This record gives sequence, C-alpha cells and structure tokens, in this order.
Amino acid sequence: MNSILLADDSTLIRKIMVAALEGEGWHVVSAVDGQDALEKAKAGERFDLVITDWHMPRMDGDKLIAELRAMPEFDATPILVLTSESQDHFKQVARDVGANGWLSKPFDPDSLVELAAQLMS
Repeated sequence: MNSILLADDSTLIRKIMVAALEGEGWHVVSAVDGQDALEKAKAGERFDLVITDWHMPRMDGDKLIAELRAMPEFDATPILVLTSESQDHFKQVARDVGANGWLSKPFDPDSLVELAAQLMS
C-alpha cells in the first residue's frame, strides 16, 4: 500500500485530499503545517509521496521540501506542491528546492489522484 505524507494548514483541504487519496486505497498521514510534517517524516515511517501546501504557519512548503531533501530517506521521494500560488517565480523556487510537481488550488480531486499515481509509479 502506498503511503502519503500530506501537509496543509486548511482543515477542509486536508479532508478533501485525504478522502480522494484514501479512496484509492492509499495510506495518508496528515500534518497541519510544515513543521508538523517534518516531525512526522522524522518519526521513521516510509512515504512514497509528499504533498505540501506552499504557505503554512511555522514552516512553509519550500522550507519543508528543503528539509526533506536533506534527509537521505527523502532524497528520491516525489514531492508535489498543492497551492493557490500560480506565479512562475513560486514554481521555480519549488523546483529549485526539490519539488517534482505542482497542482493549483482549487483542484479537482480526480486530477490530484491521477498526478499522485503518476508520481508514485
């Protein structure tokens, strides 16, 4: 079973994403912000995909991605950014710190599932 670490500060967005991803039979661990996600990543569970928001309290997505990429167990894990930001600058920063994909909010849950499946294959 694929395992996904999900970081978003919006309770509603987390619920929508968890429902869509778990509907595919995937295990999802939710985090309320980047710091929470980093703590869960360091707890030792193996993840096949990380999905993160860009703007969050305590730790933004770019910092989370950089921290994860510095950990050997996350050097090849696909990371998807899901955010309301759509400017090329943010996309370039995300690529520079190690993101593998970008999906803009509002999002279609089916598109999220399709992209997640592609990144985990």
